[in-house]
Amino acid sequence: MDALAALLSQDWAGLAVAAILLAPAAWLVRRAGSTWRRAGAWAWVAAAACLGAGAAYHVIHMAGIRRAFPPAGQLVDVGGYRMHVLAEGQPNGRATVVWMPGAHEASYALYHLHAGLRREARSVLVDRPGSGWSDPGPFPRTTAGEAEEVVRALAAAGEKSPFVLVGHSFGGLLVANIARRHPEIVSAVVLLDATPPDAINYAPPNPFLVGMRRESLRTSLLRLFGIHHDTLAKLTGADADAESRRVGSLMVQRLGPQLDAMEAIGDTSAVGAADYSSFGELQRGALGWENTVYDGELGALPVYLVAPVGIPGFDALASVMYAGGGGEAALGSEAAYRERLRRFWDRTRERYMQVSEHVERIQAAPGASHNFVYEDPDFVLGVIRRVLAEHPPGST
Repeated sequence: MDALAALLSQDWAGLAVAAILLAPAAWLVRRAGSTWRRAGAWAWVAAAACLGAGAAYHVIHMAGIRRAFPPAGQLVDVGGYRMHVLAEGQPNGRATVVWMPGAHEASYALYHLHAGLRREARSVLVDRPGSGWSDPGPFPRTTAGEAEEVVRALAAAGEKSPFVLVGHSFGGLLVANIARRHPEIVSAVVLLDATPPDAINYAPPNPFLVGMRRESLRTSLLRLFGIHHDTLAKLTGADADAESRRVGSLMVQRLGPQLDAMEAIGDTSAVGAADYSSFGELQRGALGWENTVYDGELGALPVYLVAPVGIPGFDALASVMYAGGGGEAALGSEAAYRERLRRFWDRTRERYMQVSEHVERIQAAPGASHNFVYEDPDFVLGVIRRVLAEHPPGST
């Protein structure tokens, strides 16, 4: 499947698929004897031609997108492929802040926080391979691999440590792994409701995650043949759950034109391919020895766990993520199952409190959800300013 993801990550792959389909179809047209066989062969030719037209449109479309939305930062070589690094602002005697968004989003997903800080400190956004303006990079996409890629990209871009690493959701798991591997370049780690590894390793079957991976593959294929985000939004927008619509509306408010750029450049098939590979790591429960940050592994490194208390909107979350997972039967009732899930998610997040000798728990505002980075960006920026003041270069 890694080979499939690597193929789908190339915007020209649709043309190759159409050509492969067209060659035997043309042969069948010549060889078909009966009228029905000839009609079937011509139908195959027509289908392959339609796919080819869509694939050609996709290549042309992406060329136009890249002209209209050139990289805001610099593209740096990290070993035969390039990553996009946007660094702005002056250090002013402070550590440099590196932001990492959740899921496998492009770095522009946290642009509003970057923009809010760059006038007073050095602030950096990095697109992981397969997101934003970065090249697809090698497959499979893994947390361990991306931790090293981010460090190489920062060095290639000329960014100087120490860094304050700030990660939201799955981006939090990534920055914790960077800190574990390279503590010498890290001043502090800020985990914005980071994904806890235990939630992947020991959680019950998650049909939602399986669906996300399947959707990533479908999206990559559709984009290869000319079905892009604007068309997909019209086709699937009505099916989005209420929380997704709410967060989408918040992102529109916070990001503005940067969201337009992120969505446009995200029309490349590489985004879906990278998501497919990344979600595959989660689905396999592969976040064990290689990617888990265990108790005490960050030594005396300052860590700030910033998150709501409890799991706001848990019932709705559980309905989306675990419906049909089969866990209810194991405990005898859906109510017992959900209560165990609630305790599990609430406690696993707090395991980050054990990764260092110096961990501080900061509570998000009452009523905040997992996506408080969009609900209350001023609160997040206030936390980062405090961290920068408490840990100037040379203090740790």
